[in-house]
Amino acid sequence: MKGGIPINSSNNWIIVILCLLAAYLLYSFFTNDSVDTNNELQNEENNEESNADGDTKIVWGADAAGEVNDELYQCITDNFGEPKIFGRYLGEVEGVAVPLNQDEIKYLHEQDIKILVIYNLISEATGHNQGVEHAEKAIKLAKELDVPEGVAIFGDIEPDFPVDSAFIEGWYETVADSPYEPALYGVFDKESKLMTAYNDTKEDVQKNTIVWTAYPQKEPTTKEKAPKYEPQGPEEAKVFGWQYGIEAEACEIDTNLFKEEMLDYVW
Repeated sequence: MKGGIPINSSNNWIIVILCLLAAYLLYSFFTNDSVDTNNELQNEENNEESNADGDTKIVWGADAAGEVNDELYQCITDNFGEPKIFGRYLGEVEGVAVPLNQDEIKYLHEQDIKILVIYNLISEATGHNQGVEHAEKAIKLAKELDVPEGVAIFGDIEPDFPVDSAFIEGWYETVADSPYEPALYGVFDKESKLMTAYNDTKEDVQKNTIVWTAYPQKEPTTKEKAPKYEPQGPEEAKVFGWQYGIEAEACEIDTNLFKEEMLDYVW
C-alpha cells in the first residue's frame, strides 16, 4: 500500500472477529429480552386461554372473607395480578367473615371485576327442610343486595359440616325455583362426605348444579404462575371453578381459576 499506515493482516482479522462478537452479544441481549417479555405476556395470556379443555378459556380470580377496598385491591394487584372474578359472602359470621355491601359492590364493578356470590351461613347440611330453609335465606339476602336474575348462589359446605343428599336436593330445588342458579362450594375430594352426598342426589341435581371445588389444594400463586386447570369434582356437575390456593400470606385472599362459563353466573 502506498502512503498511509500499513495494515497488518493478523490485526485486521482480530478486529473483524471482535466486531462480530460484539454484534452477536448485542443481538443476544435484545432477542433474549424480547423473548422474556413475550414469555411473561404469554404466561399471563395462558391463564386466560385454553389450559385444560381444548378451547375452554380460563380466567384467574380470588375470594376473601374481608371487604374489598382500596388497600386490599392494591395488595392483590401488586402481589398477584388483576382478578376477573372475586368471591364474596352474603352473610356475616362473627370473627370470620363480613358480608358484601353496596359500597363494595360498586367498588368491585368499578374495577371491572365480577362478583361470585357465596352463601356462608350453613353449619349443618343435612335434611331436605334445612336445605330449603337455607336456600330461602340465601335468596332473601341476594334480593336485598339487588343481585340480578341468573346469578349463581354458592352454598358453602365446609369439610367438617355434616352433609347429606337430602340437603343438597332441598337447596337445589329451592334456588332453581328462584331467579337465581343453584351452586355449591366445597372440598370435593373423592373420599369426602360431600362428594358421596352429591353423587347420591337425583340426576337433574347432579347435572345442573354449578360446582366451585376446593380440591386438590396447591399453593396460592400469582395470576401469571397459576397451575393448569385440573380440579377434582363430581363427574356429572358443571365444575366451573377451582379454589386451588388458600390463605395467601401477602394478602388475605384465596386464589382461584374459573372456566369461561362461570362468567355467565357471576355478577
